[in-house]
Amino acid sequence: ASHHAHTPLHLAFSCYVFNAKGKFLLTQRALSKKVWPGVWTNSCCGHPGPGEQTDDAVKRRLQYELGLVPLTVQLVLPDFRYRTEFNGIVENEICPVYTARVSSEPKPNPQEVEAYRWIPWEAFVANVTEHPERYSYWCVKQVAQLKDIVTLSVL
Repeated sequence: ASHHAHTPLHLAFSCYVFNAKGKFLLTQRALSKKVWPGVWTNSCCGHPGPGEQTDDAVKRRLQYELGLVPLTVQLVLPDFRYRTEFNGIVENEICPVYTARVSSEPKPNPQEVEAYRWIPWEAFVANVTEHPERYSYWCVKQVAQLKDIVTLSVL
């Protein structure tokens, strides 16, 4: 309900999940999603609830979307912001970006996630750079800023 043709600027978040081997969890949005259905993207996205701290919202959505309880959650891009349109629906978000580490396999919620795969971060960055049309708008923009930060701080 927060996204429509005249979406006001609002708070959201994106999270990039890594396992103990340092592989990144790439997800495909459920085909039933209103915005960007079936598109490959970062591990998890969402919005904090009223009065909810953003890092708590990250943990809540990781549990809801992927059945994951993170070992760590780290803010890596505090000032990321974007605006884009998809089929007449505007996304207009202040969207801090987080990384998280997990030690278990995802159990995706089919209302949120169509598919997933673990891939090396470098391979993901290369693919996003070569084929941006395959990924969500925000993911492409975030990866351009994350490619060096994540290599240094997460892997």
